[in-house]
Amino acid sequence: MWNKQRREEEPARTFAPSNPAPSPSAAAPAEAKKEAFTVSTPTRSFEPDTRGGSATIGKAVRINGQINSKEDLYVDGDVEGILEAPEHKLTIGPNGSVKATVKAREVVALGSIQGNVEAADRIEIRKDAKLVGDIRTARIVIEDGAYFKGSIDIVKPEPAKAAPRPAQTAAPAPASAPAAHTPAPAGAPEKR
Repeated sequence: MWNKQRREEEPARTFAPSNPAPSPSAAAPAEAKKEAFTVSTPTRSFEPDTRGGSATIGKAVRINGQINSKEDLYVDGDVEGILEAPEHKLTIGPNGSVKATVKAREVVALGSIQGNVEAADRIEIRKDAKLVGDIRTARIVIEDGAYFKGSIDIVKPEPAKAAPRPAQTAAPAPASAPAAHTPAPAGAPEKR
């Protein structure tokens, strides 16, 4: 059964082995080994180019819906809906147009954003950017020439909660120490 398929494939191959095989019976296992190696070797990587841990939405891409990113995100296309990267940086490129509610750790606007923006760390609106909506952040940078219309709510970042210190308990009194004498209630005889 396997030999039939191999014979059908043999005329299609154009490579010639560099070392001629001494006998036909020895050549068949060597060719099968080469075929397995050639088939198992991928011609290109299937992992996307992430630019050092970030995802990109290109300028020819249009998305309607909700985006949740667990890595830095660069948007240069059109996005409508909800855009969230709560622990990462979100950059709206110069060709980017976002009509969405935006939540991220850090937001850098080079393009257009229409909607409310919440950034845990900071928001940067560059000189050619346009942002129409309310902002809630700890820090903000608006460059000269940027367009912004809305309100800004500056929130203090929550300080990192320190681990609670264990309560210090009084050391137990040594067993050999004499017990302190407490007076007996009135009318009760004293024990000696």
